[in-house]
Amino acid sequence: MVWQVLAVVAVVIAVAAMALAIAATRRLGERDPAAVHRFLRRVLLVNEIPADIAGSFAKDRPGRERLAFIANPTKPGVAQLRELSYRVCAARHLPEPIWLYSAPNYTGRDLAREALAAGAHVLVAAGGDGTVRAVASVAIEEGVPLGVIPLGTGNLFARNVGVPINDSGAALRAVIEGRSERVDVGRMTVVRESGDELEYLFLVLAGVGIDADMVAGADEKLKRRLGWLAYFYALIRNPTSTRMRASITVSGFEPVTGKMRTVLIANCGRLPGGLILVPDASLNDGALDVATLDARGGVAGWAELAGQLVLQGTGVSTPTLPEAWRVGRIDHVRGTSVDVVMEAPQRVQADGESLGRAISLHAVVDPGSLTVRTPGLP
Repeated sequence: MVWQVLAVVAVVIAVAAMALAIAATRRLGERDPAAVHRFLRRVLLVNEIPADIAGSFAKDRPGRERLAFIANPTKPGVAQLRELSYRVCAARHLPEPIWLYSAPNYTGRDLAREALAAGAHVLVAAGGDGTVRAVASVAIEEGVPLGVIPLGTGNLFARNVGVPINDSGAALRAVIEGRSERVDVGRMTVVRESGDELEYLFLVLAGVGIDADMVAGADEKLKRRLGWLAYFYALIRNPTSTRMRASITVSGFEPVTGKMRTVLIANCGRLPGGLILVPDASLNDGALDVATLDARGGVAGWAELAGQLVLQGTGVSTPTLPEAWRVGRIDHVRGTSVDVVMEAPQRVQADGESLGRAISLHAVVDPGSLTVRTPGLP
């Protein structure tokens, strides 16, 4: 009997304490909503969210956007990003985020459409450039903003829109707080030797020739260990690849035919390692920049070509040499459409994804068709 009385008394005391705690929490929340979250995190032993990521806890903070994360589960850091996204969205009074994972038979496009059907307002691509490109295609079609959390090897698009690399917290902050910028995209039709025509989207650059060989030859294990340097290792392994002969027509002008190592069609020009492939390329200029790269004379040609790439990144103009002395060169031209016809089938790539071999391609710019969340274009 005594124990039953004590049990009843304990329940009454617990209920009274809970009522007092709720009342105190409400009064505290009216004065400082952030204090409530700090108190609950201490009680529940939840790690603190960095203040610059957590943001304001004010009740009148605008925006109730629901984020949908389309993630490549093979990329490192996905689990930590998921945990952070739930905590940050709760701290900012945003709806619980949607998380969907890609698979061989379930593409980023499929997942993006599923996320929009579930009520997402912003599509967030968490992965490499392949994931970004797949999710971006749906964002363009449906007119919703795209956020990017770079977790891939090259992360070319993230670099070109100013999203922080190797800092998922800062990238997440850009998704939530960043400006919505409209940027151009490229659209490309590839013609196979069989006559089949396939259409692709590219955000950064498409290429035919040795750059596509480099993408196709990059070892997956080395990509995980060395990152973007794995692509250059693939190039070093095969430095004497055959120069291709191609005819290039830009914006309807007369075609130019010649031998070269590669043709690159750039929507923007920043590469890993601080290299700038096309200094004047811009994501919002309504144009594509075409660069042809050539190297002759073995190591000397590649050394001259590499030197020109490095100098472009520093803003220093390359020295002018007599034509007969030049063994490595980069030529630029700009337009809204590009046609490339190859004398023999060549590999093609788009944003670091190998697309197989083709005999010709046609690319056009689609101005301002994608809205991306960014802390500011470079």
